[in-house]
Amino acid sequence: MQAETAADGLAGGDPAQELGQRLETCYRHIHATAMADVPICNPALGVAATGFRIYGGRAFGIVTTPWFMNLIASDLLGGTPSAPAGMGMTVRIGLPAGEVDFIAGELEGIGRIDSCSLFSPVFEFASMEAAVETAEEAVRAFFNPATLEPPPAPVNRRDLLRGNFGKREEPAE
Repeated sequence: MQAETAADGLAGGDPAQELGQRLETCYRHIHATAMADVPICNPALGVAATGFRIYGGRAFGIVTTPWFMNLIASDLLGGTPSAPAGMGMTVRIGLPAGEVDFIAGELEGIGRIDSCSLFSPVFEFASMEAAVETAEEAVRAFFNPATLEPPPAPVNRRDLLRGNFGKREEPAE
């Protein structure tokens, strides 16, 4: 399976894909500077933005770095800004798979980004290919309402990523 990162297929100037590419550039710089030689980093991983798309007027996708994998929500350049939220505040966002909690933040050169931690640290990934495959599956799960039967409240991110979102114990007869 070929990994689909933000840098792939920018034809048509998709603003969500362009944001993903800007996030990749920003986090590569952070990795080369502030995170260089930090022991929390997985040396097998690089930086990738996966599955960036527009939903509800914002850009959503997953950013993988050597120190985290986060689902990201960000305002689009020139778009309507999201409701104000203080740094570090929890923001609940409705996605097709259910309500998801994000932490509001700011990233220099990008602006407001809300992050939902999926993995941190990311030592369970032996390769970048494995990390990107997981990110692709997670994006599909968050944005495909058919992945859940009847939708629970709120989504348990770890269960969602492990594929346990559709498994329910059947009552014993």
